[in-house]
Amino acid sequence: MALILVTNDDGVHSPGLLTLFDAIQEIGTAYIVAPDRERSAVSHALTMHRPLRAEKLRERVFSLNGTPTDCVAIGINKILPERPTFIVSGINKGANLGDDITYSGTVSAAIESTIMGIPAFAVSLFLEKHHSTFHFESAAKIALEIGQYILDHSLPYDTLLNVNVPNLSLQDIMGFRFTRQGKRVYDNSVQETFNPHGEKHFWIGGGQPFWEHGEDTDIKAIQDNCVSVTPLHLDLTNYNALGFLKDRLKFKA
Repeated sequence: MALILVTNDDGVHSPGLLTLFDAIQEIGTAYIVAPDRERSAVSHALTMHRPLRAEKLRERVFSLNGTPTDCVAIGINKILPERPTFIVSGINKGANLGDDITYSGTVSAAIESTIMGIPAFAVSLFLEKHHSTFHFESAAKIALEIGQYILDHSLPYDTLLNVNVPNLSLQDIMGFRFTRQGKRVYDNSVQETFNPHGEKHFWIGGGQPFWEHGEDTDIKAIQDNCVSVTPLHLDLTNYNALGFLKDRLKFKA
C-alpha cells in the first residue's frame, strides 16, 4: 500500500486539505502534516531560528507550528513511519498561476519533496471574487487521477506538477491542458495605511492583475475552464542565456 503525505499552506483545518485527504486514501495510506495556521505566500521558507513542535490531532493527522516546507521536512524525517511514495500539497483555496508560484507555500511544499527525490504535485482551486461555493471535490477527484498516474509511472527526474483547477463541478470542466507557466503582474499591490496615531504603514497584497496572453499558458487554460497541468523543473539555469554570455561576455583575468 502506498504511503502518501498530504500538506498545504492554508492550515491543517482547511476544508481543501481535508477534502483532499479523504479522497487520496482511495489509493493509499495518507498522512497529514500541515501548518497549524494559514501560511500563505511564505514561499520556500524554512524555520531555522526556533524549534518546531508537532501536535497529533487524531490518527495520521499532525499540525506543525511552521511553514509548508517545514512540514515536508519534519513529516518525512520524523513523523511518517517510512518514506512516502509521493506528496501532494493542497487543495489551495485560490490559484497558483504564473509568477504566483514563486510566492506559493503550496507549490514550495512540492518543491521540497522533489528536492528530496520524492515525486510531488501541488493542486489549487481557481477562485473569482464572486465565488461563494468551493468545488474542492472536483480538485480532489483530479488529484486522485494524478496520484494514480504517479503510482503507476512516477514523474520525470527533478520535476513536479503544478495543477490548477477551475472552481466548477466536474462535469463542467472542459478537460486537461498541459501548459507552461504564464506571466502575471500586479499593479498597485502595495497599499499605504495609517494607524490611529497617524503613523504610516504599508500593506502588501491585492492590486489589479495583468496576465500575459498565450494559448499554451496556465492562465489561458483556466480562463477556458480547463485544468492546467504545468511541469516545473528545479534547475533554474537559463541555458540560452548561459550560451549567449559565454560567447559574448569575456572577463579579463
